[in-house]
Amino acid sequence: MRYSFITPRPKKIVTPELKLVFFFFAMTLFILFATYGFLLFKSHQFSNNVVSITQRISETNASIAAMQHEIAAIKKRAAHFQKVTTSNTVLKDSIKNLFDLVPERITLSKAVLKKDALVLYGITPNKEVYEFLLQAPLRSIFHKTYSDFYPLNNGWYRFVSTNYLDEEAL
Repeated sequence: MRYSFITPRPKKIVTPELKLVFFFFAMTLFILFATYGFLLFKSHQFSNNVVSITQRISETNASIAAMQHEIAAIKKRAAHFQKVTTSNTVLKDSIKNLFDLVPERITLSKAVLKKDALVLYGITPNKEVYEFLLQAPLRSIFHKTYSDFYPLNNGWYRFVSTNYLDEEAL
């Protein structure tokens, strides 16, 4: 007797439903391993980027230190330049004031300017013109003033005026 209206089919261990489950399981494993591989790759790439960025940071810090050293050297040179410029301006003004101080009747042939002394060589018509017109202003500037006169053939005098500042006043 037959209990079934259809003819029996052979039974297989691997059914289409089981194939579908294995396929989805394989796809899930593939996606997991692909994600794991992608994360390993990105982690390795990130660590390489960290190393290169750290190297660039150290190079940049070294460059900054070199630039700061160079800036300090430039500032030092600029300060020296400013000091020299100021000194030259003061010296120029001092020389101008010195020549403005000399009256027209007295002729200077040589002027030696030192840090704490001034030596003037020149010609004057007489000693009184020198004493009233040049020596008086020099005495108001310098602490010690010495003058030597040498007569010339034409009646004028050649003079050497040595003027000193005290060391403590500098």
